[in-house]
Amino acid sequence: MVLSVLGSSSSGNAYVLHNAGEALLIEAGINFKKVVAALEGDISKVVGCLITHEHGDHAGRINEVLNAVIPVYATRGTIEAAKVTSEWKPRELTRTEQGYKVQTIGRFKVIPFATKHDSAEPVGFYIWHPETGGILFATDTYYLPNTFKGLNNVLIECNYDPEILDRNVEEGRLIPTLRERVRESHLSIDTCLDALKANDLKAVNNIVLIHLSSGNGDPVAFKDRVYRATGKRVHIARPGLSINFNKTPF
Repeated sequence: MVLSVLGSSSSGNAYVLHNAGEALLIEAGINFKKVVAALEGDISKVVGCLITHEHGDHAGRINEVLNAVIPVYATRGTIEAAKVTSEWKPRELTRTEQGYKVQTIGRFKVIPFATKHDSAEPVGFYIWHPETGGILFATDTYYLPNTFKGLNNVLIECNYDPEILDRNVEEGRLIPTLRERVRESHLSIDTCLDALKANDLKAVNNIVLIHLSSGNGDPVAFKDRVYRATGKRVHIARPGLSINFNKTPF
């Protein structure tokens, strides 16, 4: 299995897990033509698209994905808040008192979990596939309320450094209200590290840091800090990044 990053910022987010026979799209925040190009034109193998929440950089291209007759999965809150105009409709991730139901999408099994963001009903995903093992996907949340067993690969938001954020406000590059929104909506490097340390990472092969702020973060420092804290292979998500994302390192 390969992970391809097509977008990972406030300008647009999309990630594809794919092998020769199937593909899973995560987020619909970029022009769908880029998804088609990444899959060399073969969108017939896309078994589904997961969307975390309704904001434009994550769901702004939802109608393009639906019009390609790809099943889109999202929570009821996200579906109601997203601007769905396609005749094809998203499939609801159903919730019970115990949490969200497991979804089987092709050979992928997906367990949504609630996150903390300024949107209608945001979620992250625990994804399992025979090739990848367990994958954590968590973005746009100010903390991670869950821990996970059986992780082999991680995609986790590492949006900002609190010191850089404060300095940008002090020096007039950012207004205080935006600082508060960032704090209440996104995962800082410190909280990202706390979340990683709270989980069993022994079998993890890759940690991919996603949704970094261009003005409030430091990718080089973030990568170094996460590596020193975990000892794992760390990647910064950028368009064009394509890495093996398997259960075993070889």
